[in-house]
Amino acid sequence: MVAKTTKKKVNRKEDILHALAKMLEGQPGQRITTAKLAAEVGVSEAALYRHFPSKARMFEGLIDYIESTIFAQINLIKEQQKQTFVRIEHILYFLLGFAEHNPGITRILTGDALLGENERLQTRIEHVFSKLESQLKLILREKAIFDGGKLSIDEAIVANLLLAYVEGRMSQFVRSQFKQKPTQYFNTQWPFLYRQLQQS
Repeated sequence: MVAKTTKKKVNRKEDILHALAKMLEGQPGQRITTAKLAAEVGVSEAALYRHFPSKARMFEGLIDYIESTIFAQINLIKEQQKQTFVRIEHILYFLLGFAEHNPGITRILTGDALLGENERLQTRIEHVFSKLESQLKLILREKAIFDGGKLSIDEAIVANLLLAYVEGRMSQFVRSQFKQKPTQYFNTQWPFLYRQLQQS
């Protein structure tokens, strides 16, 4: 009996987070209230707060999902691919594809959905991007181990540029109301980036 109750509670929490992510796929800039979210889930506002003490905690639940999904995939790419620029290519494409398939989540990543919300949520997202930049920097620094030789330009600068590319594509996706797909030009843009990396 206890196990069933616990399972039901976990599923309800997932339902709430799924509904929030789905609602975020609406028009960028639109603010979501707990009343609208409760109506979407089909429960009362009081029921929402039984599972999450605040709307900020709901957003944190989605940020937890973002963080675990992104870094689990990056670790998998690093295990499967050993060539530096192949790793970079796969990671960039994954990040753009993740954004494309999760428009509501992308609004959180760009900060669009966090306007007017608790400041700590923006700090959490900044932390996610900081970790991403560190991962890219580490991969570039490991070039000497896996490929021989190192970049002539500081790896931190290159990692920052690569992340700016990803963030820019995500922002264009949100700003275009999800019409300009993040992966749209990747097959043309990556060879250009690759040539620059090779010459660095």
